[in-house]
Amino acid sequence: MSDYPSILLENAVNAFSSLPGLGRKTALRLVLHLLRQPEAEVDKFAGALTQLRKNVRYCRICHNLSDTEVCPICHSTRRDRHIVCVVENVRDVMSIENTGQYNGLYHVLGGVISPMDGIGPKDLEIDSLVERIGPELVKEVILALPATMEGDTTNFYIWRRLQPTGVSVSQIARGVAVGNELEYTDEITLGRSILNRTEFTG
Repeated sequence: MSDYPSILLENAVNAFSSLPGLGRKTALRLVLHLLRQPEAEVDKFAGALTQLRKNVRYCRICHNLSDTEVCPICHSTRRDRHIVCVVENVRDVMSIENTGQYNGLYHVLGGVISPMDGIGPKDLEIDSLVERIGPELVKEVILALPATMEGDTTNFYIWRRLQPTGVSVSQIARGVAVGNELEYTDEITLGRSILNRTEFTG
């Protein structure tokens, strides 16, 4: 027997609780909140999610989220096109942008090398990174991956792949604690880590 008086209510709770970090109690609270809102507001909310899923894509150059084929950062003429910052995911781009300390371009790998999880170099956007270096006249690649074993392994692999290009490879300073994800690092520490980046020597 269902814990809820309505199968529609239960379906909505199941949908919300499938989201990461949301338990069933929180999901129920959100669903009940929506039921108290005007129908037009709920339609607007649902429409925003539908449009998000249908129209948001990945930039064909850096693989950041975008409403268009090329994201605003890659399209901007105000960004320093000689520097590319390599990050694990889209959240890291947002974290670095919030520091206000970086004005170059990005490259989102979509993860890090992790044999335990079955993730190898071919599962990431590493080949497309290497392809970007020559045509875009990139002079420096900043490795801003997590200070974890997987992050270090990915750093080393990218460094080896980029060696033939002659591009300068640096990594963010270890003001970010070992084992920390960038998205959980405060903006001041992250900003200083980018400004105080050091040459990556493998």
